[in-house]
Amino acid sequence: MNTTRRAVLRSGAGVVTGIALAGCSALDGARTQAAAADPVTPVTRFSPPGPVMIDGRRVRTVDVHAHCYVPEALALLGAEASSVLPPVKGVKEHFIVVSERLKAMDDMRIDTEILSINPFWYRRERGVAERITRLQNEKMAELCAVNPQRLGAFASLPMQFPDAAVRELEYAMTKLKLKGAAIGGSVSGTDFSDPQFHPVLAKAEELGAVLFIHPQSTPELAKRFKGNGWVSNVIGNPLDTTIALQRLIYDGTLDKFPKLKIIAAHGGGYLGSYAERMNHSCFVSPQNCDPSIVLKKKPTEYLNQIYFDALVFTPEALRHLVAQVGASQVVIGTDHPIPWEEHPVDHVLGTPSLNGADRAAILGDNARRLLNLA
Repeated sequence: MNTTRRAVLRSGAGVVTGIALAGCSALDGARTQAAAADPVTPVTRFSPPGPVMIDGRRVRTVDVHAHCYVPEALALLGAEASSVLPPVKGVKEHFIVVSERLKAMDDMRIDTEILSINPFWYRRERGVAERITRLQNEKMAELCAVNPQRLGAFASLPMQFPDAAVRELEYAMTKLKLKGAAIGGSVSGTDFSDPQFHPVLAKAEELGAVLFIHPQSTPELAKRFKGNGWVSNVIGNPLDTTIALQRLIYDGTLDKFPKLKIIAAHGGGYLGSYAERMNHSCFVSPQNCDPSIVLKKKPTEYLNQIYFDALVFTPEALRHLVAQVGASQVVIGTDHPIPWEEHPVDHVLGTPSLNGADRAAILGDNARRLLNLA
């Protein structure tokens, strides 16, 4: 299956001008062995492509976590453009060929993919940041218009300039009909719970726009991340998301914007694995808590209003995430075309703790409701 897929991705025609995408490659041997050694349950890794049926019902599968780049936007960075591309497999396969993209989705049994671009413009001056985000949003809208049943997109926002981010979000939602916006874990270390970002959060809540939080590592720990294993990603990315979510909870931001729709990448980082510790912090150390911030709920209860992608690799990890936040709050996320999870449907179907309703919800029902997909 992997060999066939590589051949498909390297063939064909019909390039969509202006859209570049980090390509994917075969599952490496180490990960295959890790999956086989999973003591919880053997996930069927090579189920045949085709529609997903659960309890006699066709389930439309939705992947909310897939990446791309727009060459014209990268070109605005000049010689620095190449530094934006991640150090991962498949970077050479940049241009989307719609037929190939859809075939790759079919191989994963994904009906609809929601594309996003990881922010690389947060340190740019206003004019450049505004041009990059507007260009990317318009190109994404063009791409989705080619096949709206299969492709959707999250907008790019110049979050370092909240007033511009508000305008761009409204344009992306009302004019371009995008599904929300992809944002980082912070803007150069300033969390989105900071009041300067509240106008953006308020506009997202007003428009019903989903905010997809995708981490950008934790640069403050760069020295300790050096060395073997790409620790800046393996630890830095989940940590960045964990901090972002905890700040939104502890600073009372989710109380101010209770209808805000948030999806957290990579299973929400470490929060789902150790959430209960949050409930004890202010009891154990009231000196480290602000008495002027009185949360309306226990910290862990806010997890039940956040959505988390299922990119947690094992059936046991998915079981625990669902036990913590509820099956109604989990959606598929693959990081496609970066090959973190090439069998997302099998991952959900192969988790024995889930019932049919849970699987249907995670595979697509939750995302379709959240993103207002037809």
